[in-house]
Amino acid sequence: MHPFRPGDDAEARVLVREFDADALAGLREAVLGYATACGMSRDRAIDVMLAVHELAANAVCHGPGHGRLQLHVTASALHCEVSDPGTSSSDGRAVPWPVEQGHGLWLIHAAADHVRVTSGPNGSLITMVFTLPVAADGTGR
Repeated sequence: MHPFRPGDDAEARVLVREFDADALAGLREAVLGYATACGMSRDRAIDVMLAVHELAANAVCHGPGHGRLQLHVTASALHCEVSDPGTSSSDGRAVPWPVEQGHGLWLIHAAADHVRVTSGPNGSLITMVFTLPVAADGTGR
C-alpha cells in the first residue's frame, strides 16, 4: 500500500529535483525513498533508483553537466522524467547525448516498463514508466 491516493494533492505526489555532479548521491536517496513510498518492493525501487541515476549521470558526464528530475505517481505507475537543457555545438545546434554501448541506456530499457528518448535543440528528455504492484484486493493501493 502506498501513501499516494487519488484524493491527495497533486503536489504531494510529485518529486522535482535539479541536479548536477554534487547532487547525484542525494538524488539516488530521494528516488529510492519515493519509489518505496509508492509501494514498490526494495528490489524494484533499487531498479528505479539505478535507472534514474544512470540518466542523471549521463546528463552530467555527456551533456551540459546538470539537469532536472521529475517523478510523479498515478494509480498504476511511477513516471520518471530526466531532462537537460542540452549542449550546443559551435554552430548553435543542440548536441544530443551520444548513444553508444557502455553509457547505461541499455540499463533503463531493461529496468523500465516503457522508455521514450527525445533529443532536440532544447536538450534531451527521457521518460521512463515503472508499473506499480497491484494490491491483493486489486485496487493498486
